[in-house]
Amino acid sequence: MNDMRNVIFISLLSFFITSCEDVIDVDVPTAPPRLVIDASINWFKNTPGNEQFIKLTLSAPYFDTEVPPANGAQVIITDTNNNTFNFVEDRNTGFYSNNNFVPEINGIYNLTITYNNEVYTATETLKSVSSVEFIEQQNDGGFTGDEIEIKAFYTDPINEENFYFYRFTNTTEPDISLEVYDDEFTDGNQIFAFYTDEDLAKGHELIIRNFGISEQFYEFMFILQQQTGDNGGGPFETQPATVRGNCINQTNPENYPFGYFRVSEADELTYIVQ
Repeated sequence: MNDMRNVIFISLLSFFITSCEDVIDVDVPTAPPRLVIDASINWFKNTPGNEQFIKLTLSAPYFDTEVPPANGAQVIITDTNNNTFNFVEDRNTGFYSNNNFVPEINGIYNLTITYNNEVYTATETLKSVSSVEFIEQQNDGGFTGDEIEIKAFYTDPINEENFYFYRFTNTTEPDISLEVYDDEFTDGNQIFAFYTDEDLAKGHELIIRNFGISEQFYEFMFILQQQTGDNGGGPFETQPATVRGNCINQTNPENYPFGYFRVSEADELTYIVQ
């Protein structure tokens, strides 16, 4: 008899739990699509730097699985030596490429994009970067003392104001970590960029890239990291402010784009975790 009562009780409990399940439709705010500009011109050390590309897409609703490309744009970069570099779209991919770009340290470059009869512009300076000199690995890091920590050492030039953008890519996982540094308190010293991840293990391949950046890009990335970090809130929370890059819509300022135009000397090193 007790077994029968238990069966009836479990059946009723299952019925009430199932009856309380409702489908909730999340009403996510939408907005007209904006142009997203991914214009990172990188001159890697010991390369001519002539082959460059710019990616243009459109913003999309949060739950969309595909990012639409921005097709049919006119993309041009000019420099102070009166050189003009035309970027041509590869089919309808939103990737615009150029194979005769001329990089120059401290050269000033102007980006002009014409899309949907609106003109977007930005200006940046190509900044030099210090090479990664060596890697130091520690196997007793983290709170538990068993995490692998990687330090990429480089020497900052003395009596210069420098800003750095580091990208650590774990090709085995894959995982990407982005960090920015300035030399306000380390001018002229040997310092390091830091990377760790609880899943990092022996045999993993790390691609370490260091980019020389301007102060305005450093500030852009610093704010962006604050808003998208652990304390930045979820996708449905109101962000403190829209993080705007250096690209301006000259035709219709209210229809501002997302993204950034950056020009950097870059260094790359591949490291296998020991």
